[in-house]
Amino acid sequence: MITDKYKFSKDINPKFFTTLKERVNAYFEKNEISKYGNFNMAMKSVVMLSLYFLPFILILSGIITHPFLVILLWIVMGFGMAGIGLSIMHDGNHGAFSKNKFINKITGLTANLVGGNAKLWKLQHNVLHHTYTNVHNADEDIDGPSFLRFSPHHEKKAIHKYQHLYAFFAYGLMTLGWAGWSDHKQALHFKNKGLIKSNKFLKEIIVLTLWKIFYFAYLIALPIFVFDVSVWMVLIGFFIMHFVCGLTLSLIFQLAHIVPMNEFPTPNEKGMIENSWAIHQLQTTANFSPKSRLFSWYIGGLNYQIEHHLFANICHVHYRKISKIVKETALEFELPYHSQGNFFSAVGSHYTMLKHLGRA
Repeated sequence: MITDKYKFSKDINPKFFTTLKERVNAYFEKNEISKYGNFNMAMKSVVMLSLYFLPFILILSGIITHPFLVILLWIVMGFGMAGIGLSIMHDGNHGAFSKNKFINKITGLTANLVGGNAKLWKLQHNVLHHTYTNVHNADEDIDGPSFLRFSPHHEKKAIHKYQHLYAFFAYGLMTLGWAGWSDHKQALHFKNKGLIKSNKFLKEIIVLTLWKIFYFAYLIALPIFVFDVSVWMVLIGFFIMHFVCGLTLSLIFQLAHIVPMNEFPTPNEKGMIENSWAIHQLQTTANFSPKSRLFSWYIGGLNYQIEHHLFANICHVHYRKISKIVKETALEFELPYHSQGNFFSAVGSHYTMLKHLGRA
């Protein structure tokens, strides 16, 4: 398995993460608060689910029929879908939503409710991305389609010269792929990598397929065949919803990793990544918009990606507070703490990185 192929050094600055964990734990103990979600997290979940389902109910009801307003409702659903992914699904699948494992499982399964698949997401994101961030042939979050180049270690093709021009449109198609064909393809890929056992593969495929049928049944078949909503309006709205969601999700994650300030380490000939895991996260991850509280609320605190990568088991509602501890400790140990002032400067950095990777 890929998880047996690469290892991190345990001898490089081991006191950093030990000290950091002690300080973060002390923050929660001193303030007598849980590391998991709180009332604000519960209310946010209600808001995000409402952003997705209430517009859909209005579409089904026939109360709103003007094409422009109907499309606007699908756009709101796209932001709601992204919000579910960035907050509810994300924390649930990291086991950070609640200390109750059943609640984490249910909230994690909201990924399936909006066209994805919780188990495959956890394998790609929790196991591969969070362990081997920005490592070629290990972090599959940087292994995009062949017409996109996200790492200096990927093969360069002629088309990559123009990727800064078309990448953002491609990002909008990401969740359409998840809902359609890419999850089945990825399941086979993970089986071949040993991340899904062969004797459980058929069961995983059946469960995966049933979820996809359910998703398309309630989101496309239900409005067309039961509520007599225009076929073209449903199909156009469905595409726009996914485009909004895909673009939102892609940007949030790309701005944290595919930017010039981050590194793309390579293991040595023995498969050793010559750094500790925690310092590796600092070198390969960047924050952005640390002062934008409303923006941070909507994107599930993922503008604090450094904190998320170091403490993925802590609910995102605490990231802003512990970010001060993380930054001070990193600087104390003379380690990098990458952060960009706002969302637009981070988008500009990502655009520059796409351009560089396409031409370098």
